[in-house]
Amino acid sequence: MKLTLRFPESWKDYELIDSGGGEKLERFGAYTLIRPEPQAIWRKTLSEKEWQSRSQARFVREQKDRYRFADDVKGGWTRERGMPESWEIAYQYKDLNIRLRLALTSFGHVGIFPEQGSNWNFIFDSLQAHRNQPQRVLNLFAYTGAASVVARRCGADVVHVDASKPGITWANENMNRNGLKDIRWVHEDALKFVRREVRRGNKYQGIIMDPPPYGRGPDGEKWTLQEKLDELLEHASRLLAEQGSFFILSLYAAGLSPLVGYNAVTSHMTPKDPEFGEFYLKSQTGKHLPMGTFMRFRR
Repeated sequence: MKLTLRFPESWKDYELIDSGGGEKLERFGAYTLIRPEPQAIWRKTLSEKEWQSRSQARFVREQKDRYRFADDVKGGWTRERGMPESWEIAYQYKDLNIRLRLALTSFGHVGIFPEQGSNWNFIFDSLQAHRNQPQRVLNLFAYTGAASVVARRCGADVVHVDASKPGITWANENMNRNGLKDIRWVHEDALKFVRREVRRGNKYQGIIMDPPPYGRGPDGEKWTLQEKLDELLEHASRLLAEQGSFFILSLYAAGLSPLVGYNAVTSHMTPKDPEFGEFYLKSQTGKHLPMGTFMRFRR
C-alpha cells in the first residue's frame, strides 16, 4: 500500500503557468487560457497584468462564492481577436502519439483534463505489456474519449460509455482525427450498462472509470457518487479479468481523501500492488495545483 503524488510528465502542448485567487493560467498548445479553479485559494505569483497579457481567453463564473461551483453555470468566455472556438493539441508518450480536439465550452471546460495524462501513460504501459493477447477495455464516464483513443491506438477493443450525446460526438471526432475506427459508442447510464454486462458474463482486460460527484443519465437517472460508487465497483469487480488486466478509478469530488478510492476499490477487489494518491499539475511558479485522486492497479 503506497500513497503517491502523480503529475503528467509527458506534456509538451500543456503547461500550468500560474494559479491563485480562484483561477488558473494554463497553456493548451498555441493558446493560453484563464479558467476558474476553486482550490487555488492562495495568491497569484504573477501580476494580473501578466495574466492578461499572456492569455487569449478567460472564463468567468458569475456567482457569489467563486470557490464552490454551482450546479448551473452562469457566465462565459471573453476572447481576444484571433482566438478560435476550437483547435488541436498533441500528446506523446513512448510510442504513443495522439491528437485531441479542444474547444471553449459553455461550462468552461476545453475537452480534456490534463492531469489524466498520467492515466493515459498507465493505460499504454498496461496494454503494451500484454499486446500479443486479445484485450477489451471498458471506459465509463468516458467524456471526450482521450483514454478511449489511447486504448484503441494500442489495439484494444474499446467500449466507450457516456450519458452525454455531445460528449460521444466529440469522442468520435477524436477517434477519426487519429485515423482510428471501431470504438463502440454506448449512450447510456454507466450503472445500467455494467449491470447488464455482468448478466451477460462479459469480461474486460481494462476498466477505466472517472465518475463525477453527481450527474444525470440519458433517461434522467440520478447519479450521486456517495450513493452509487459502491455498487458500480461491485459490478466492475465481476467484469475485470483475473489476469493480464488493469483498473483505474479517478475521483474529483472536492475534499475526498485518496483513501476513499482505495477503501472503496479494495472492498470489492484484491489487487496485489495498488497505487493510490493525488494528481497534481506542476506550475512554472511553484504553486502546484491538486487535481483529484486516483486508485489504480495491474494484475
